[in-house]
Amino acid sequence: MIRILFLAGALGLSANAQPPIAELPAARQALDDAGFAGTIVLYDPQRNTWQAGHAEHADKRVLPASTFKILNSLIALETGIVTGAESVLPWDGVARKRSEWNRNLDLRTAFQVSAVPHYQALARRIGADRMQRFVDAVGYGNRDISGGIDQFWLAGGLRISAREQVEFLARLYRGDLPFSAAAMAAVKDIMAGERTSGPVIRAKTGWAVPPGQDQAGWWVGWVERPSGVTIFATRLETGGALDDAFLPARISVTRRALEALGVL
Repeated sequence: MIRILFLAGALGLSANAQPPIAELPAARQALDDAGFAGTIVLYDPQRNTWQAGHAEHADKRVLPASTFKILNSLIALETGIVTGAESVLPWDGVARKRSEWNRNLDLRTAFQVSAVPHYQALARRIGADRMQRFVDAVGYGNRDISGGIDQFWLAGGLRISAREQVEFLARLYRGDLPFSAAAMAAVKDIMAGERTSGPVIRAKTGWAVPPGQDQAGWWVGWVERPSGVTIFATRLETGGALDDAFLPARISVTRRALEALGVL
């Protein structure tokens, strides 16, 4: 209980209540203009303030899809299955439509190109028992890894909300997760996109296509500036056939919200 209260306090929470999330009109408008359901949740740890576009959807849980690669990487590093960002993940020899997956990849590249088969192999090597222990220790979403050790985050039982994504990322940013400092530093490093003289964005996309359910598209991470950090989780949803605008909208609507805040 002491540990739980400490973590909650670090995020500005109490043990019994979630923090209020203020509606950010610009974020709401960005979602509405894109034409997709969903939410954008934004957290400023310096001021301990939460804002969102369509805050009423901040606690809806869906599959994390490839955003789970953040936690999967942490567990693989902590258990010694990989030793760093340059550790090689072997290709299984099966040719897939995404040609960039059809080769050996180091952890950094596998994360950046979101190589599903390479991360499925990592999960199988971790095993269900160790995976469940770490998911429980982190308190990740609903903690349900049913549906297969290499499928639970893609089409199985695991579910997480945008608010929970932000809470998890805030703990990673602070180094307040049950992993070594080296493992957390390595994952923060591989999360970084193009490095420029401006803000650094550390993030991961995700795309869940559960049978018979709406597709869910994620972009989660944080923006680092000299003045501080802003943590975000955007989840879009769409039914039916994939709209060509859906996947790019994960990033474009988030950037629009961050620009409205003066973060980008």
